[in-house]
Amino acid sequence: MESLTNWSTLWTDLVETRARGRQLAEGRDPQADLWADRAREFDTHVKRRWRDPDSSRTFIRAQLTPDATVLDIGAGTGAWTALFAGQTAHVTALDPSPAMLSILRENVMGQGITNVSVIQGAWPEVDVAPHDFSLCAHAMYGVPDFVTFVRRMVAVTTRMCFLILRAPNLNSILATAARRIWGQPYDSPNFTIAYNILLEMGIYPNVLIETPNLRDLRFSPSLNSALSDVKRHFSLANSTEHDDFLMDLLCQRLTVSDGGYVWPRDEQAALVYWSVNGNG
Repeated sequence: MESLTNWSTLWTDLVETRARGRQLAEGRDPQADLWADRAREFDTHVKRRWRDPDSSRTFIRAQLTPDATVLDIGAGTGAWTALFAGQTAHVTALDPSPAMLSILRENVMGQGITNVSVIQGAWPEVDVAPHDFSLCAHAMYGVPDFVTFVRRMVAVTTRMCFLILRAPNLNSILATAARRIWGQPYDSPNFTIAYNILLEMGIYPNVLIETPNLRDLRFSPSLNSALSDVKRHFSLANSTEHDDFLMDLLCQRLTVSDGGYVWPRDEQAALVYWSVNGNG
């Protein structure tokens, strides 16, 4: 009989492995603001995607009430914060990145929003007052202790918690590569791992897969560029052990288009939500 997966340990291992890989590849100071040079680009990307509606935003907005308070964990440049501010009494926007929060303040002021408090800090270390709702959208992937992350969310939430996570196809390019390199299909923290951790915590969440799938198609200018990206993802920059397998995989899966190569759309987003103490 196969041993059961320790989902919490797997999450931690993936977070720490990816952090080490980025530090080696980029030589970044681990204390530096990782978004210092990319916050503006991120803001433009989100605004472009949010021109189209999606099921997660529609569902979450339907749960809110005018008198509610919302905690936006990993608020980034404020897309969710601004959305919540238009429908609730108050929003607390929390993010560790000064660059992200600078643009968030700019966006909030530009829209004339006055019911937002901004806190610079990393969850779950920051202390905040209880809120009716809490949300973390794709901002948990660098946190090694997902259990503590969620417990702190629950502790400061009186009505409902929302998580939005990537939900990759387990036959995707990166999942197939992970099976070969690491012996399991998970290349990074994601919905499947998080969902199983929640079950182990005694939380039985609801799940809504986002529609339409707004994930951007990934483009590589060449096969060698695609191979370099995959190797960087798995911290293999100084190894050629898996090169032949990875190049063959990319040749099979990528599509030639406009002088380059398009990756398949093999990842969606999942909204995971649950009521706290029977409220909601």
